[in-house]
Amino acid sequence: MRTIAILPIKSFDAAKQRLSVALGGASRQTLAAAMFSDVLATLETVPGIHEVVVVTANRVADDAARGSGVSVIHDPTESGQSAAAGLGIRHALDAGHDRALLVPGDTPLLDAEEVTGMLDRAEAGGTAATIVPDRHGEGTNALLLSPPTAIEPSFGPGSLARHLAAARAAGISHHVEELAGLMLDIDTPDDLAALYSTLDRSDGPAPRTRAALARIGEASAGSPRVQVRN
Repeated sequence: MRTIAILPIKSFDAAKQRLSVALGGASRQTLAAAMFSDVLATLETVPGIHEVVVVTANRVADDAARGSGVSVIHDPTESGQSAAAGLGIRHALDAGHDRALLVPGDTPLLDAEEVTGMLDRAEAGGTAATIVPDRHGEGTNALLLSPPTAIEPSFGPGSLARHLAAARAAGISHHVEELAGLMLDIDTPDDLAALYSTLDRSDGPAPRTRAALARIGEASAGSPRVQVRN
């Protein structure tokens, strides 16, 4: 089953505004770029993914993606994650892919083995829509759609309920699957604190994000880490 991973990326200079109480603008850009690089690198190691496409208007993300041989689709309006996902889905159909995995660029703990398992289970079970929730059980951090048009993506607050309703309305087989590496997206100071806690417990995941946070911490008044205010 030919599978494409679609990675919509907002311009780094406009990313992560809700982290402004914990990080300055330059630090937010650094973090967003590092998380994107970790997600992209992980997706490229998943054997069941035949193509990775980045949808972006950001030149840095564009250059990084093209340098690694990833396909890039220009997002002319940056109208949001759902609209960017739609551009990727149209490319998926034109390229003859059987299914699409929609993944955000701010889930640096993404794990290749977890993704491989999800792909295998969905194919074995004939599941048309696999929905990965965020850690709060309200948003959607990934969608696996077979075919790519199984439902229309509708990301944002409350998207888990919307995607479930769309799957029921379409009468397709669907499943909510909790993947630890995908459930933590970094939008708020609480998310950042959770990321720090996870990275403290393990040496392996998110090497670029880990390095970026270390640099940000060193630049923050000599502190070993950013002071995250809840």
